[in-house]
Amino acid sequence: MSVDLDVVFLGTSGSTPTARRAPSATLVRRGGERLLVDCAEGTQRQLLRSSVGLPDLDEIFLTHYHADHYLGLPGLLKTFSLRGREAPVAVYGPPGLEELFGDLRRVMGKLAFGVRLAELQPGDRLDRDGYALETFRLDHGVSAVGYALVEDERPGRFDDAAADELGVPFGPERGRLQRGEAVTLADGTTIAPDRLIGPARGGRTIVLAGDTAPCEHVVAAAQGADVLVHEATFLDEDRDRARETRHSTAGEAAAVALAAGVKLLALTHLSARVFGSEAAGEAREVFPDTVVPKDFDVIDVPFPERGPPELLQGGAKGGRSVVSSES
Repeated sequence: MSVDLDVVFLGTSGSTPTARRAPSATLVRRGGERLLVDCAEGTQRQLLRSSVGLPDLDEIFLTHYHADHYLGLPGLLKTFSLRGREAPVAVYGPPGLEELFGDLRRVMGKLAFGVRLAELQPGDRLDRDGYALETFRLDHGVSAVGYALVEDERPGRFDDAAADELGVPFGPERGRLQRGEAVTLADGTTIAPDRLIGPARGGRTIVLAGDTAPCEHVVAAAQGADVLVHEATFLDEDRDRARETRHSTAGEAAAVALAAGVKLLALTHLSARVFGSEAAGEAREVFPDTVVPKDFDVIDVPFPERGPPELLQGGAKGGRSVVSSES
């Protein structure tokens, strides 16, 4: 069964908002699931301004506990409570989450629903239906994790033409073969599934690295990924500042993408002093398949046989003009 998968960029600025970019918040949509990664100041308003609306999120994931990645959480949860929500919300993050919520509860007051907290270590894995979320270490000088959404392998293609030649009738026999079961035809011939089904096909992978200096942990987590979302707070001219703050330049993010062999690099968390065109230009000298999404842009991630990932400008605002990595 085909499942839609995309990434909605709700906030693409660095530590402070700008007139055009809100601070960090990214929504991953897979089928009917909605996974929010980071929740900066104003995230719920960004959702309301978008075509997504304000869904009753079941799971929220924090990469670390700098204010520009969680300040929107109290307001979002309070809004859920005021709307009469009863279902619990799960919030995940690196060690320190319990302490953070001890402080936030004094701001939020009593909620109408439960909040389940889960502290994650690098290397933890959350298994879901058809995919897993894997955490990996970042280099940001504080407790921090990145998240990789890794889909399960898919069955190989069923060869209808070969099935016709072998006389396999349409109906339950073909269904059993596709499930990996052998079938016996009316004439007594037994057909093994490997005669008609090709090798297993890989699923899709999206990696969200959060705030980090360039590091081998991200390279390892992003090997062969369809999309790597990586910060580019600075340009090369501010490399020393990037070192001091454990952030990355656009060129360094591109080098990570190149080493990991990803299909598409998306740069985010841009400093207010960095223009998207500047970050794109610096990165594409190293890794040409780079895009710099704006707020409300979407990256669509089809299965590989249907084409490469594509940036849809304004994809969460109703407009869907396709933009290649050359734009």
